[in-house]
Amino acid sequence: MVSAHLNFLNRSYNTTRRRRGFKPRLQGNCVSRIKKGNRVAIELFSIGTELVLGQIQDTNAHWIAQQILQIGGELRRVTMLRDNAEEMSEALDSAVKRETSLILTTGGLGPTPDDMTVEVVASLIGTKPVVSEETVAEFRKRREMSENDPLNEALTKMATVPENATVLQNPAGWAPCISVEHQASTFMMMPGPPREMKAIFETHIQPLIAERYRAEITTARVYVSMFEAEVSPLMQKVMERHPDVYLKAYVSLRDADGNTMPVDLVSTSTDKTDAETQLQLATDYFQELVVEAGKYFSLKAES
Repeated sequence: MVSAHLNFLNRSYNTTRRRRGFKPRLQGNCVSRIKKGNRVAIELFSIGTELVLGQIQDTNAHWIAQQILQIGGELRRVTMLRDNAEEMSEALDSAVKRETSLILTTGGLGPTPDDMTVEVVASLIGTKPVVSEETVAEFRKRREMSENDPLNEALTKMATVPENATVLQNPAGWAPCISVEHQASTFMMMPGPPREMKAIFETHIQPLIAERYRAEITTARVYVSMFEAEVSPLMQKVMERHPDVYLKAYVSLRDADGNTMPVDLVSTSTDKTDAETQLQLATDYFQELVVEAGKYFSLKAES
């Protein structure tokens, strides 16, 4: 959840006493390094029928979303898919057509018949699956096998990748991370087991996002004496005026007396100064709307 990683403000503003002319200066922290190139988007596809059926909770998506936010990436969509080749191909192709810069997938790289991510992606980009000799050599080395020892069917399947793919070895398991480029998109496929996924993400994908797909993110938390139904139209007005700033109200975090509710503002840009400026303008406008409605607005929770 976004709120788990926000840096909040600590100065208050009591609008019941100072309704006009005061512009609170924000103190939220932002990501320090600037992403190279144009602003880009990241999408995540969690693959597995067991996830869609609710048999297993998709903890991978939650963890990845947190990591991407922390390092300044812009995750715009998370999709859960069944182990169905047609549905997978349609969903991934849609991401390509949206010109998604980085398409991440988890799951479907194992040895069983319903593991079909490699085949689907290979077909989508117009190539064929091939056995990665580099990965086979890695498997033999780790299992202390000679070149004459046969590789079993399961390991052979996990060593199979789309032709011309870049293969990044798995430091915590067998199925490697697989990267391929197609049109304006880069696919990076990760195995589904959380331990392996985390090791691959931290080793191979996190540095890539920090280098190529980073955005500047500035955040703030404010408090309003409004119910969600009251504040939602005001939040919408702010986001319409400032489309690069996202607002989220947290009903479950309303104070014990039920008087105030926190609202997070998250500003995203390719430039640090612009992100801070947009956040300030959005906060000022949000404050103005709340005050005009005759409600309380603060940069600090009531104690």
